[in-house]
Amino acid sequence: MKLIVLSLPRDFTEDALAKLFKAHGNIKGCTLVMDDKTKTSKGFGFVEMALEHEAIIAIEKLHGSMVGTAKIRVKAAD
Repeated sequence: MKLIVLSLPRDFTEDALAKLFKAHGNIKGCTLVMDDKTKTSKGFGFVEMALEHEAIIAIEKLHGSMVGTAKIRVKAAD
C-alpha cells in the first residue's frame, strides 16, 4: 500500500523516513520529493508498505505525530 507523508521537515532524509516507517512494518521503498533547483526536500514523500494492515497501523500511529518541530500527516496515496 502506498502512503503519502506530508509536512515533513525540509532537512528530513529518505533514510530517516524509511526508519520512521520500518518501526511499523516492512517497507518496499520510500522517496522524498526534491526541488529540482535547490536540491532540497519539498516537505513530502511517499512510502510503500509491503502489507496493507501494516500500512493502516503506520497511518494510525504516525498521522499527527511530531517529527522534529513538524506535525506530519500520513494517508493513503491515490
